[in-house]
Amino acid sequence: MGKRREPKQFLKSIKRSGFGPNTFDEWRYLDHGEPGMDNSQRQLNPDFVLNQARYKGASILLTRDNFGCGSSREHAPWALEDFGFRALVGTTFADIFYNNSFKNGLLPIKLAPEEVQALFDMTAVLPGMALKIDLAAQTVTRPDGVSYRFDIDAFRKECLLNGWDDIGITLRHADLIKEFEARRRIEQPWLFA
Repeated sequence: MGKRREPKQFLKSIKRSGFGPNTFDEWRYLDHGEPGMDNSQRQLNPDFVLNQARYKGASILLTRDNFGCGSSREHAPWALEDFGFRALVGTTFADIFYNNSFKNGLLPIKLAPEEVQALFDMTAVLPGMALKIDLAAQTVTRPDGVSYRFDIDAFRKECLLNGWDDIGITLRHADLIKEFEARRRIEQPWLFA
């Protein structure tokens, strides 16, 4: 598959949901998609890997180098998550996409090239292969028990384990925010006139 960019026609919405049916749109369908189309009426591309029955319901996406390049908006992680993916496993990710993934609850895991290739090879010969990702232990485990360790920033790990996004982190301090607002009303009443 060659490089393709996010289909621009789907980037008009700022809602976090509804993008899943158009994930990899140019590859998944044989026609040109537009927002609001009934995707159930569109012809799927039988050659696209994610249209194969064996990958239906997959929650982990194996990727190649620099995945997410050209997908700098948050729409890309929103679409992947809405499609059903919870984690991405690859060697490298585009910087902005990588950061947006964490901010939107999607776990991008970087492994060594030979480890990622071993996962691709195993997937090709084992229909229904399932990986186990243990975020707390920072491991990806194959069905044969072989585990690969990955690194993750401690703060990002804590946020993912607790389901915190930027707003959730802020709301953890709701009592302090309310105290500040009450104090400010008393100390600077002219701001609220």
